Amino acid sequence: MKTLITSTLLAIIGTTVPAAQAGEIWRATGLEQPESALFDAAGKRIIVSNIVGNPGEVDGNGYLSVLSPDGKLVTQHWTDGMDAPKGMAISGGRLYVADITKVRVVDLATGKLVSTIDVPNTVFLNDMTTDVSGKVYVTDMLADAIYRLDGDRPELFIRDAALASPNGILADGGRLIVASWGKGIKPDFTTAEPGGLLTVDLATKAISQLPGAQKFADLDGVIAIGDTIYATAYMTGTLYRYKVDGAPETVATFNPGSADIGTDGNRIFVPLMNDGEVVALTRD
Repeated sequence: MKTLITSTLLAIIGTTVPAAQAGEIWRATGLEQPESALFDAAGKRIIVSNIVGNPGEVDGNGYLSVLSPDGKLVTQHWTDGMDAPKGMAISGGRLYVADITKVRVVDLATGKLVSTIDVPNTVFLNDMTTDVSGKVYVTDMLADAIYRLDGDRPELFIRDAALASPNGILADGGRLIVASWGKGIKPDFTTAEPGGLLTVDLATKAISQLPGAQKFADLDGVIAIGDTIYATAYMTGTLYRYKVDGAPETVATFNPGSADIGTDGNRIFVPLMNDGEVVALTRD
């Protein structure tokens, strides 16, 4: 795993600074491998996970930062004591953070790390989401699995090769929307078959492909604004827009490294992991 991820990072060294994108509102700099940008509506802020090193290594370097809604750095080291934090979700006044094979639990009011949940038999936990009942879901990208946390108790929700390396995840009513990276991941993180957008029914666990959005890119983060789904492709730096029965459209293209996006319902927050930045874009 370490060799696999390190080779990916080496492959992207030397990327150029991307030009400003159409619809760009602001660009926050000075972050360290920002992987996820989650909007905290109650706190009126953006929480950013910083990996700081190998995304699969237990090194204690990872931390969380806080940005203001206008992109100003409020606190660089808001929460320390993590390894390679990635996706996040909020439930019951707590922030849940995926961290390799663990889920870190942070008090939203103070930023204090209050507990660590070990998730047995996992490989590479990635993105997180919360359903309407407050249950938290986390993808295990390299094991074709999704886990569910009911309180602090983790359980395997589904494991299926059809998930095709599930990365981004979003609870949407009675279903999960999943952004898959693709099948047959190679040492440089390219795939034998690209990923796409799919859904998992929360009641039946049935997996369905979203029409017109199958096997088009190695996808990372996913959000929805109204009836429009947005997803990033890390390897190409592409932000896509998709509506049901349509086809994915390119909204913006950055350097490789566009990761786990967030939204406040109007703007889209795109972490550029390899540039150490988070960019805010208008939705159209």
